[in-house]
Amino acid sequence: MARERIGILDGTFDPIHQGHIQMALSALEAARLNRLYIIPAGDAGYKPCIVSGEDRWKMVVAACSQDGRLLPSRQELDSPVPSFTVDTLLALRKKHPRAELFVLLGTDGLMKLHGWRRLEEVLPLCSFLVCPRVGDTRLQAYLREKARLTGMGARIFMITMRPVSVSSTEVRDRLAHDSPAPNLYGPVREFCALLGLYGMPVREERARPWIERLFASVTPHRFAHSLSVAAESRRLAERFGLDARRAEQAGLLHDCAKCLPLEEMRRIAVDNSLTDDEAMLSSGALLHSVVGAFVARRDYGMEDPDVLEAIAYHNTGCAGMSRLAMCVCLADSIEPTRDSYPLLEQVRALAEKSLEGALLLSLEGTASFVRSRGKYLHPRTQETIAWLKTLPEARSGINQ
Repeated sequence: MARERIGILDGTFDPIHQGHIQMALSALEAARLNRLYIIPAGDAGYKPCIVSGEDRWKMVVAACSQDGRLLPSRQELDSPVPSFTVDTLLALRKKHPRAELFVLLGTDGLMKLHGWRRLEEVLPLCSFLVCPRVGDTRLQAYLREKARLTGMGARIFMITMRPVSVSSTEVRDRLAHDSPAPNLYGPVREFCALLGLYGMPVREERARPWIERLFASVTPHRFAHSLSVAAESRRLAERFGLDARRAEQAGLLHDCAKCLPLEEMRRIAVDNSLTDDEAMLSSGALLHSVVGAFVARRDYGMEDPDVLEAIAYHNTGCAGMSRLAMCVCLADSIEPTRDSYPLLEQVRALAEKSLEGALLLSLEGTASFVRSRGKYLHPRTQETIAWLKTLPEARSGINQ
C-alpha cells in the first residue's frame, strides 16, 4: 500500500486569504498529496497576531470548507507553550507514523529556513514544497540556499504554480479602509465585517455571541454558507432599498437549526406547536426553517418578527412574504459559495435587476428539479410561485 502523503501549511493566518488556499491546492495537485493540514499559530507563537487565535481559527475553518482535502488543525493553538514547526512535525509523525510529510513554504520562507528552531531535527521529518511569490528576483541566492540546505539533508521541491501575489498585510489594509478585497474568501470577509476586525467598524453588536453559538452548532460548510448568505442578503437589501442590517441578521441565522438531528427538530416543533404538517415534520430539509425561527428566538435572542419570518420561510418561500424575506430566500440560493445548478447564473443575473423576478425564476427552477427526480415539492413553494406570478414586479423582471 502506498504511503499517505500529507501536506502542512502553518502560519499566523491573520487573516487567512486566497493566496494561502492557492498554495495549498497547488501543492495538493503537484505533489499528489492526500490531504493538507492548515495550522494557525498559537497566540503565544513566534509572531505577534492582531486578532485572537479563536477568531483566526474560525476563519481558517471557513476557508478550508472550499475543499474537503484541506483540514484545519488546532495543533499549535491548543499547545500549552509556544509551539514551533519541529513540535508540530513530531506530533504529526506520532499521529501518522507511516505518512510522508511535506511542509509548504514560499521562496521567502525558504530563505529564512536556516533560522528555524532545531532545524537539524526538522530536516529528517519532512520534505519542503516551495511556492513562488510575485516579485521574486533572487534566483541565484535561492539556488545557492537550496544547494546549501540540500547538502545538510533537506529535500526541497519547487511547485509549478502561478506566483502568489497577495499578503495578509495588504488584505488587512484593504479591510481597514473597507475596500474590496478580491483575495479574501467571501465568508471570511463577512466574519471580519460582522465582528469589526482589522480596523473595520463593528457591523453587528450581537455578532460575537451569535457566531460563537452558530460555529458550535453547525458543520464547517454550513458555517461558511451562513456567513455567505448573510453577506448576500445584505447586498440584495442594499440594492433594493431594504433594511440591510435585518437582512444580514436573518441571513446569518437562517440555518441555525439545520444541523440538529431530525428527531430533535420534530420534538421542538411538536412541543411548541410550530407545525402539524406531517410532510414537513418528516424532512429536516423542510423542518429546519420553522424550527430555526424558534431557535433564533430562544437561543439567539432574536425578537424581530420580520427577521424571524425570513428565517421561517427561507427554504420554501411563502405567499405574501415580505421583500426582506425574499432577500434571504434568494440569497440562500445564489450566494457565491453555492455549487452550480441549472439556472443559477440566470438567477444571479436577474437578481441584479428584479428581486421578485429572480426569486420566481429560482423557485420555478427548484420546483422543476424536484419534480424531475420524482421527489416531494412542498405546497408552500408552489403557492409562492403562483403568488409571485401575480406581482407585476416579478412578471416584468422575468420578461426583461
